[in-house]
Amino acid sequence: MNRRKKINQILKANAKKANAKLAPKNKNPYISKADRLKLAEQAEQDATPSSES
Repeated sequence: MNRRKKINQILKANAKKANAKLAPKNKNPYISKADRLKLAEQAEQDATPSSES
C-alpha cells in the first residue's frame, strides 16, 4: 500500500470516529430480562392496591 493511500485511510478512520462521537445517541440503554421482570412485578403491585381500594 503506498504512503498516500495509507495516510488517507488513517485520516478517514479518525474522521469517522470523531463524527460517531458527535452523533446523537438514540439507542435506549439495555435492560436485562431480570430487571424487566422486576419492573413488571412492581407495576402490577402498584396497580393492584389502587384498584382494591
